Amino acid sequence: MPKNYDAEKNNPCLKEQELSYKCLSKNNFDHGKCELYYANYNNCKEFWNKVRADRRANGIFPYLPDVPDRESIKAEYMKTKPT
Repeated sequence: MPKNYDAEKNNPCLKEQELSYKCLSKNNFDHGKCELYYANYNNCKEFWNKVRADRRANGIFPYLPDVPDRESIKAEYMKTKPT
């Protein structure tokens, strides 16, 4: 099966998704043992969906930032994140 070269571009949470799949496989598909991975993946999706919505509302294209720009966007968010 050919690798999907656009996967990382289209899914900013690809790493978290793969880690949750790996956890399931390692733990014989016992979902209870992978809750932390699910929470991390869901937090990631929530964050990037908010970024996408904010960029769309502000007319910034592409709505999902390019892969090299994502780390700086996450870092900026961490500076302004309410405590």
